[in-house]
Amino acid sequence: MVLELYLDLISQPCRAVYIFAKKNGIPFQMHSVELRKGEHLSDAFALVNPMKKVPAMKDNGFALSESVAILLYLTHKYKVPDHWYPQDLQARARVDEYLAWQHTALRRSCIRALWHKVMFPVFLGEQVPSERLAATLAELDVNLKVLEDKFLQDKAFLVGPHISLADLVAITELMQPVGGGCAVFEGHPRLAAWYQRVEAAVGEDLFREAHEVILKVKDSPPANPIIKQKLMPRVLTLIQ
Repeated sequence: MVLELYLDLISQPCRAVYIFAKKNGIPFQMHSVELRKGEHLSDAFALVNPMKKVPAMKDNGFALSESVAILLYLTHKYKVPDHWYPQDLQARARVDEYLAWQHTALRRSCIRALWHKVMFPVFLGEQVPSERLAATLAELDVNLKVLEDKFLQDKAFLVGPHISLADLVAITELMQPVGGGCAVFEGHPRLAAWYQRVEAAVGEDLFREAHEVILKVKDSPPANPIIKQKLMPRVLTLIQ
């Protein structure tokens, strides 16, 4: 049976999984789960992932959630090139270090920036106080500096001379605030150059395909009141 991936490409973890599978020639069937329509909250999707989150995966009856777990599963099952998750102990540890840090640091900042700048006012019709938005963008800049100074430093990629899972997860995170109109790479020349290298390593066409939805997110139609009521509690939990 073919690998099944449940994705919405507005989601940065979904894009990481999508790009990884496509880049490595992993055959899969994609099931679209539209977050802005609340499809992840349905009883039908709960049978796939009881936590009602994407991405989710089914592989011949084996179900898995959480993007990092899915990426590592695919890495091990399909014997992808070593640079994605190196066999070298210390290089692998560097990938693990980044993946552990980003969940509560860069991801939080990027999600908050997108929602405070675009999704609350445009999609949910809720205005965000200017001081809150300023604080959110300042927090994002702090984490961008950590990404640049601690993880990237003067290397071509986050772990060394080749792209890894760390780079893929990082760039898909950063494209959230980019989609929201934030000048993420302004004032961060090393990150700007790294972005170009990651896009080239992934492939420009695949990179643009994966990010088409998020780069048009500012054009999202307003949520209807029923969807807004369903989404709001989870959104508030997500960005707090």
